[in-house]
Amino acid sequence: MEAIIHGIILAFGLILPLGVQNVFIFSQGATQPRLIRAFPATITAALCDTLLILLAVFGLSVIVLQFEWLRFALMAAGILFLLYMGWVIWRSKPAANEPTNALPIRQQVVFASTVSLLNPHAILDTVGVIGTSALKYSGTEQLFFTLACIAVSWIWFFGLTFAGAVMTKLDGTGSIMTVFQKSSALFIWATAIYLFTGLI
Repeated sequence: MEAIIHGIILAFGLILPLGVQNVFIFSQGATQPRLIRAFPATITAALCDTLLILLAVFGLSVIVLQFEWLRFALMAAGILFLLYMGWVIWRSKPAANEPTNALPIRQQVVFASTVSLLNPHAILDTVGVIGTSALKYSGTEQLFFTLACIAVSWIWFFGLTFAGAVMTKLDGTGSIMTVFQKSSALFIWATAIYLFTGLI
């Protein structure tokens, strides 16, 4: 029970702050004409987080991050993808205004994977916090700790998607969501700039 509670609190604390991943998943719930159309992004983000958590617990990510050239390539690719994603979101319109502008499944999967797997801060947080905390447990306790972290991730992303869909229904004219879309794009571009300053 201690391992489960620890995993829930820890995972929730890591996933709660506003980040590119959260902004993107929320925006998909808001811009897709139907809730189920946003699920590709939701499921992809949850699967990517599951992968990162498993890598963190089993320590494989630590090995990868020891190579400086790999870290540089990861950050460079992440910056380019964030710039492109910000441009796409800036040009998109809420579902209430123009459903045809919603991202197709392929772009949802690519963008969700990008903001999950090409985000150095997310990787370092997962490895540094969850990976380190997992060392406290072994056997069944470590399994429960890991499953608790993964469960929080899945519940959170589906909750964000649902919240985005509800926001769209409450905003009949689409004006609030238009502002949100523009703000999301600016936030994503700002994140790209922040990563670039760390790269140089």
